[in-house]
Amino acid sequence: MRLPKITSLYGRIFAIFWFTMFLVLMAVLSLPHFDPRKVSDIPEPYFKRLLEARDRVQMHFADAQSIDTVIAAMSQHHERDADQRRGDRGFDFFLTDLDGNVLRQHGRPSPEERAVRNLVTNIDNPAKPQQRLYGRYMLSGPLPIKLAQADYYLYIGLRWNRPPSFIFQLFDHPFQLLLATMIVSTPLLLWLAWALSQPARRLEQAAQRVARGEFATDPMLEKGTSEFRQAGASFNQMVEAVNQMISRQQRLLSDISHELRSPLTRLRMANSLAQRKQGQSPELTRIDTETQRLESMINNLLDLSRMQIDSHTKRELQPLASLWEPLLQDTQYEAEQIGKTLHYSSIPEHSIMCHPQLMMSALENLVRNAVYYGDSHVQVSMEVIDNELIVSVEDDGEGVPEAEREEIFRPFYRVSTARDANSGGTGLGLAITENAIRQHNGSIKASESELGGLLVTVRLPLSA
Repeated sequence: MRLPKITSLYGRIFAIFWFTMFLVLMAVLSLPHFDPRKVSDIPEPYFKRLLEARDRVQMHFADAQSIDTVIAAMSQHHERDADQRRGDRGFDFFLTDLDGNVLRQHGRPSPEERAVRNLVTNIDNPAKPQQRLYGRYMLSGPLPIKLAQADYYLYIGLRWNRPPSFIFQLFDHPFQLLLATMIVSTPLLLWLAWALSQPARRLEQAAQRVARGEFATDPMLEKGTSEFRQAGASFNQMVEAVNQMISRQQRLLSDISHELRSPLTRLRMANSLAQRKQGQSPELTRIDTETQRLESMINNLLDLSRMQIDSHTKRELQPLASLWEPLLQDTQYEAEQIGKTLHYSSIPEHSIMCHPQLMMSALENLVRNAVYYGDSHVQVSMEVIDNELIVSVEDDGEGVPEAEREEIFRPFYRVSTARDANSGGTGLGLAITENAIRQHNGSIKASESELGGLLVTVRLPLSA
């Protein structure tokens, strides 16, 4: 009969708990059977040795005519120094009649003889010899023997010089028994904790991927216990819904851009024809400028949308120097052509997992923005603190009012004092930068520069 598979989380915990308790209970119940202080069967090799000793005793006293002579000889044997015993002389021999009465000389019974009486009362079947440990004295019997023309039972004792076994310690010390129980159950409980944490860990990793912008379903989330399967299926459904929403948004922006570009193209053609017929005029030139600005704005908007969707699919490990040094060198040269200076610190020898084009565009927007609005000097510095890259871009321009520093990263936002309509920008450069930094789990902040203008600080986690 095949047992049903347990898929419920609580059912699995319940089953493993009771299975562990069953193993512990079986161990506790079976340990007494290995305790030599209880009556038990004699091991086969030791039983053969006892039979050989019995046969030698029987041969030694073959000529004895009285059992009293045999008892006296055995008593003298018991009184010998235990350290001088060798071979069979290491055994103590005791005789009982067939009714179980111990045959001994007159006097006070020794502890060994009292042990023999106790063993006699604990043996149900004399035909089946058994053994029991009394302190450090192992007593075995009964073995049938014929002495002085009569039948008797022989009991053989042996000094137990072995150190106390682990089982003895368990029964003599309850704390150690509890410790052994914990040792047996701990691996099973650890395995249970690991098995239960695996689905939760997979769900956590999937959530982290979504936080990084990786909207991909994971079939492994729908395996395991029923509770985690349901949570994993719901999570995958959520990811698919987000993917569909982003796809619809991208399709809508593409359709809008197509619909807007067509009239813009016709407008520019009509403007060109008008200039050819009527010649240059300030009005036609203004129409052409605004048309170009509107087309640039649409292109930047599409780039921003595309980066929001596709940045997680093109990540690679890039050294910071190869990523940004050519950009800084080119911008430094362009700044010199317009009478401004750009200084940048040495680039740290670290790498970052990123979308290369997006990351280069982020720094380029910051640096070119600083060069454009700065009066004469721009400073770019980079440093690594606690595996985090800190990039600072500052200029000596007019700066941004404190109340508007958080707003400059919004799309199409313009600062009235510096970013007027004649600046030529579309208001998307800093929005693209902020989006790129956020998609790489970083942060960006605007503040006042010591040079007098704007200071933009970027923090990015580095790859190990």
